[in-house]
Amino acid sequence: MPEVNVEINGRKYRMACEEGQQRHLIGLAERFDAHVEQLKGAVGEIGDNRLTVMAGIAVVDELAEAERRIEALEAEVLVLTRAGQEVAAEIEALEISFAEKLTDAARALESAAGVLDDTAPVPQG
Repeated sequence: MPEVNVEINGRKYRMACEEGQQRHLIGLAERFDAHVEQLKGAVGEIGDNRLTVMAGIAVVDELAEAERRIEALEAEVLVLTRAGQEVAAEIEALEISFAEKLTDAARALESAAGVLDDTAPVPQG
């Protein structure tokens, strides 16, 4: 199993990961370190453990907010999907109705044409 070296709050850590995940793990560590550094800038030196816990909680809070947004978006997609299905059903019903009316109109025209043919004087020539 491959190992990578990451740095969090100025300390290096050797971590194992799955093959091909090295770059991803390094990127995650860099993002977490940015949270630690941001907190350190805001609250000062409060001890490594406390700073790391606070950064971890901040990251989990961001994750929880993202999950809430995803849930809201999924609900919105469901509403829009249902609305789209309803509109599609209405369009299909309108198409069927239009086709029926067009068929009725064609029959009426054929009937009228037949009556005209029957009553029209035959030209003598």
